[in-house]
This record gives sequence, C-alpha cells and structure tokens, in this order.
Amino acid sequence: MKVVQLLKSQGLARVKVFDANQTVLRSLAGSGIKVTVDLPNEMLSTAAKKPSFVVAWVQKNVGAYHPTTEIEAITFGNEVFVDTYNTTKFLIQAMRYIHQELVKSNLHSAIKVSSPIALSALQNSYPSSARSFCQELVEPVFRPMLEFLRGTGSYLMVNAYPFFAYEANSDVISLDYALFKENSGVVDSGNGLRYFSLFDDQIDAAFAAMSALKFNDIEMVVLETGWPSKGDRTEIGASVANAATYNDNLIRRILTRGGGTPLRPKVDLTVYLFAMFNEDDKNGPTLERNYGLFYPNEEKVYDIPFTVEGMKTYKDKRAPATGGGHVTAPPISGGGLSKSTTRSTWCMASGVDCRQIQPGAACFKPNTVEAHASFAFNSYYQKNERAGGSCYFDGAAYVVTQPPSAYSRLFHPLSRC
Repeated sequence: MKVVQLLKSQGLARVKVFDANQTVLRSLAGSGIKVTVDLPNEMLSTAAKKPSFVVAWVQKNVGAYHPTTEIEAITFGNEVFVDTYNTTKFLIQAMRYIHQELVKSNLHSAIKVSSPIALSALQNSYPSSARSFCQELVEPVFRPMLEFLRGTGSYLMVNAYPFFAYEANSDVISLDYALFKENSGVVDSGNGLRYFSLFDDQIDAAFAAMSALKFNDIEMVVLETGWPSKGDRTEIGASVANAATYNDNLIRRILTRGGGTPLRPKVDLTVYLFAMFNEDDKNGPTLERNYGLFYPNEEKVYDIPFTVEGMKTYKDKRAPATGGGHVTAPPISGGGLSKSTTRSTWCMASGVDCRQIQPGAACFKPNTVEAHASFAFNSYYQKNERAGGSCYFDGAAYVVTQPPSAYSRLFHPLSRC
C-alpha cells in the first residue's frame, strides 16, 4: 500500500487510525510500524451493553492481525466528553469489557486501552499548576478511568492544540510562544516554573489535573497535536509557514530533548502529529481540511524532517512565520527583552500582600490580594515607562509579556466548565 511506503520513507514508526479499517491493518502487516486503532464514539454504547459485541470486535479487528500487524493500543472514541452522541456514561464499562477480552486472548500486555481527551475537559483556570478536571466529570468518569489506566498499566491520551488558544487570543498570546520559538517565557505563579511554549503549558495542565486526584504515576501520550496550513480569513495564524514552524520545532524538541516538560522534566513523551493528509472532503471551516503533512497525492504540504538523521541534512527554505499582527521578536541573548517586547510588558505581583483596590472601582475585581497588588505594581511600572528595575519591589513582582487577564485563557477556549 502506498501510504505504508510513504510512512516508511519518512521514518515514521507509529500511526493512529480513526477506525479499525481491514485494508489498512492488512497493509501494515510486517511493516514494523506500530498502530493504534479506534473503536468509534457511536459504538461505545453497544460495547458497554453487549459483551458479545466486544468479543466479536476484538477477534475481528485485533486478534486477526496482531502481532503481524503491531497493534499497540485501542482508543475508545475521541473526546467523548464533548461528543454529540452523549457517550460519556458508556466509556468506562466499554473499556473494561475490551480489556477483559484482551486478557482472555493474552493480548493485554502488548495492547493498551485508553480514551483521548480534549483540554476542554479541564477546568478553565490559571495557572496550569492549578488546573483540574471538570468537577462534574471527576467521580463518574475521570477517577474510575485513571484507576483503570493505573491498574492496566496504560496511559492517559491527550489531544493538545495550542493553535486554538492562540487563534482565540492572538491579541495577548505571543505567536513565538505558540510556535516553540525563542521568547522570554511565562512564569507559573503557582509553582514558579517558567514556560517557553504553550504546548508545555497545556501538557503540564493535564499532568496537574491528574496530580490533583493523586494519580502522579500515570504516563501520558499526546495522541493529537498540529497546526493548520490554511484557514478562513478569520482563522488567525493558520498558514503554511506557521504549520511548518510548529511541527518542525515540536519534532526537533521531542527527538533531541525528549518529551520533558517544566513540571515533568524526565518524562518520555510520545507525540502524534495530526494529520497525515489534508482532508479535502471534510466539512466545516477551511482549517479543518488543512492539518495534513501531505496532500492526498502524497506531495508534502511543506518540507520538514521527521528523523534525527533528516535534521542533519535539512535546509530551511520556509517563509517567516506569520500571525495576526502579533509576531514577537525573540529575546536578545543574556535573558533581556528585545526592543519589540519592552513596549508590550506588564508587571505582576509575586504573592505579596498589598492594600486593596477600593471597592466599587473599575479594577476592584477580582477581589484578591494578588490581583490588587499586581494592579498597584503595574501602575507604578507603567508610570515609570517600564524602566529597568521598576518592577522588582524586593522580589515581590516580575515582568510578563502578556497582560495579566490573558493568563486564564491559555488553553482551548471551548471549556465545558
């Protein structure tokens, strides 16, 4: 099959399919490419209610091919918590039935079971260290699912798209921060860690949510991430240059530095790029059809390397990244701020007490010590024309490159909470 040849020619060793297509599974036999198959959302209710369906599904879609076709995981639906089929209540039981069948077939050690979540399943709060799962999903879904993942040696699957956060908040989120380019970073006020990419911020938010429920030992796989190469006029940041930059920088970071994040520096993170091909027949906005690394005719949408060896001979011929008029130049060496960023910085309190902003005033809310202190510090900082040293206050404040109001919006804007 041509697609398998394409995968191998690019050095791609893993692939995820959104079903269990028989032709695809047969074509992958003996290829050495590991594959994750999917039981679609609309089948979850049947899988949860009819064990006989599960037995037949595993035999037909897994047992008939593994191990010649190296199936390494089964996903249950995709982002079921926002699914119009309302399949959330069936998820845990369906996962248990499938795992039981894998145990009977002695496949449970080689094949893991999980379900990919969107970041909209997290509470919409800042900073990332304070993130948690949506409260109404904790007891019925997340706690039992995490217990299942721990008990079976599986991992949490996450779909992370910095693009959506940037698109919805391009006025306050730096394009450099979203594309893994050089930037001065963002400090998490909860734990003091400095983040240099929105991707890391989002991944650590999911780790923090698991930690809040005492599941620090569960690993994570990023089953989807990517950036559209084309979009409608209002879809800010969707361009070939930005898509190439995001995916190239992500690949380089994973292959050369590993998957470690500020919160979990030693984690070995597996990441899947979405998608292999542009989907010309897909409905919806233009960007939905343009996440592919390749056109349907197998030509590259943009040229980036996928392996360490490819990086050695790769020559970057791309145009500069482009955004909605919000491209921030990288910081100068030595940790200072470049000229382009010193006119777009703010001063935030670093956990100190301060007099309240007067009740009834325009900036009284949020009525917290830190918010009021940040207002006072920032007023002084702005009046002194952002001069060096005017945002220090004996270490009680620090400079940020996004307005304080932005820090609650660094995630997928379509939060369920």
